[in-house]
Amino acid sequence: MEREAMHENVIVKQRSRITWEGCSVLLDVNDGDRFVFARLTGGSKIKVGNKNCSLRPLIGCPFGSKFQVEVGADGPYLSLVTSTAEGNCNDGTLDQSLVEEQRDNRALVDNNTAQSLTVEDIDDMRRRGATGDQIVGALISNSATFGKKTAFSQEKYRIKKQKKYAPTILLKRPFARSICEAYFKKYAEKIGYLRVDTLSLMLSMANISANSDVLLVDMLEGLVTGAVAERLGGFGYACNTYYGTTPYPSSIIRMFNFSDETCRRIVHCTLAELRSDDAVFATPNNLKDVCSNGTGQEEDIPRPSDVILRSSEDDINGDMDATSEATGSTKESKSVKSGGKAAPEVIKLWKKNGFSSLIVAAPNCDAWDIIKELIPLLSHSAPFVVYHQYLQPLATCMHNLQMEKMAIGLQISEPWLREYQVLPSRTHPFMQMSSSGGYLMSGTKISSSEAE
Repeated sequence: MEREAMHENVIVKQRSRITWEGCSVLLDVNDGDRFVFARLTGGSKIKVGNKNCSLRPLIGCPFGSKFQVEVGADGPYLSLVTSTAEGNCNDGTLDQSLVEEQRDNRALVDNNTAQSLTVEDIDDMRRRGATGDQIVGALISNSATFGKKTAFSQEKYRIKKQKKYAPTILLKRPFARSICEAYFKKYAEKIGYLRVDTLSLMLSMANISANSDVLLVDMLEGLVTGAVAERLGGFGYACNTYYGTTPYPSSIIRMFNFSDETCRRIVHCTLAELRSDDAVFATPNNLKDVCSNGTGQEEDIPRPSDVILRSSEDDINGDMDATSEATGSTKESKSVKSGGKAAPEVIKLWKKNGFSSLIVAAPNCDAWDIIKELIPLLSHSAPFVVYHQYLQPLATCMHNLQMEKMAIGLQISEPWLREYQVLPSRTHPFMQMSSSGGYLMSGTKISSSEAE
């Protein structure tokens, strides 16, 4: 069994470098202007501007390839961009950047008369089969003020026209970092404002490695579960526990392109089954108290029965909307389901030996009410991590753990991340950055004196 899993992992690693039909991909349109999750099938399409392009040319290409929207005789299509052409365009600008630094734009007046090329001329070029790069070159050559601008302004002008007339699409492999960054940039609320550095620190504090049995409470659409399963590599189990009878939504897991063996290692089990010896816990009153907001009013917990589970192409709204119009069979677009219900013999083993790690990412629930019920399920000296967007729930939980003497090494961490723009004579932090990526409370379970 172990040899088969290792052999399958080797095959998956080899295939992960090149796309195949039916795999999930992350498409970066115009260097972060828009992110699209799509599944590559024969009929899948993506809408860029007012053009619908087929995703068939992306099948069989290595991840990291860049494509450009071109218009041919049969309509718009995606053309592969070679790295040599892109590299030659940047050689001259870097050498001349220091020489042209003395220029400024104070004499330039924006009166819409500097461009001699009209809209009719651009449409005529398109009808004659001109490419997007040719149109951008014509706009630059027909601009009366382009030569008077600074090198920085010239580059901004070129990029602006490039995005409009020659948009590019970068083919990315969906894994924990790329998925988390894409969601955090465009739809952070869906993943509880979990930043990528917070996610990596969470996995490290929980000591996630191969052959681990990890207990999770994941209410972030399955992002944490997918990151844990990715680090396990098909060895060990990622068990999602939940209150009630239905597991929490985990649509993001379908984007990871996990193998069948890895998917079988992602299981779910109710908390009542894990604590079957305690008949008092799984009562309706207790279920209401655990996920209350502290004011006596119940908060709505997302359930699959209440949320329409859409395909991975429709998971993100707004600027992050994927348009995958598959005209072929829908069976080809379906992804492998991530695991199922945990087997009774595995649950029995977990009750006997305990879990090796615990990760809680449930912003809608009270941290203390959850952790006090889950810590007894861990083995002795097992690490646990609790994520929350705000500090106060974790501070209360940490105080209660200290008073109950249930854990040691308790600490609350706030990850700090600053991204820099590195350019000639213009190196500085980015102007727009996130102020916080959430908070983490970590600790190690100890054996109580009563148990001894």
